[in-house]
Amino acid sequence: MFTKTKDGLNIYYEVKGNTKAKETIVFLNGLSQATISWYFMLPCFEERYRLILMDFIFQGQSDKTGEWRTFDQHAEDVLQVLHATNTRQAIVIGLSYGSIVAQHLAVNHAKYVSKLILISTFAHKTPYLEVIEYAWWNALEAGGYPLMFDVMLPNVLSEEYFKNPLIPIDKLRQLRQESNQNKEALFKLMTATKERSDYRQELKKIKAPTLIIHGERDTLITLPMGIEVANHIPDAIFKVIPQAGHTLNMEKISEVCTEIWKFLNSFL
Repeated sequence: MFTKTKDGLNIYYEVKGNTKAKETIVFLNGLSQATISWYFMLPCFEERYRLILMDFIFQGQSDKTGEWRTFDQHAEDVLQVLHATNTRQAIVIGLSYGSIVAQHLAVNHAKYVSKLILISTFAHKTPYLEVIEYAWWNALEAGGYPLMFDVMLPNVLSEEYFKNPLIPIDKLRQLRQESNQNKEALFKLMTATKERSDYRQELKKIKAPTLIIHGERDTLITLPMGIEVANHIPDAIFKVIPQAGHTLNMEKISEVCTEIWKFLNSFL
């Protein structure tokens, strides 16, 4: 299904799970992901919750035209999906890029966020992350997404994943390349991260109960960066998944779902 952003672009979303449930979970994608990236986690929640998946502008089946968007604009696009689905309030789960959008949503539009779950998240950049960002940018420029994907792999998946991959690497490469054929769209997504200023002080405004989940072996967004987010959100809970990397909606799915369930059940 599609709805319109405030500036008239088409944004793609899906509604799944228990459509009669009282509570809704919204899932927000990582940088080069699409709605399908969450499908392995949906069985954990589809019986009890209404589930909304969406592609940001420049991702998946959403429009890829126009200027790059700030994370505040991405957050406003999430609101448009909430309005289109008659969702007054939601549990928001965001991974990496999506977790940044979730942060901005919780800061700017607090009444729409009942609970916040940030996976592989960060609020500021380190020189180490900037070097990785620079390498990804140059890879995309030199060889499009196929080269960028190969450069990304060691940062976004842990060594454990390669020993027993949920999706074989060749198949994952094919799926990702099919959904990321627009090189300029990826540049626009990456510009939002490149231009984002340190957001740590803004996080203090978040009022929603917050869970932060981080992979022990995340070499892209390191543990101290996740801890910084937890330290700046009032009463945030921080959980580490052992032997896991960055892309936690594909790694250690059972463990991630368990932590989310513990958090959600604590409010029953």
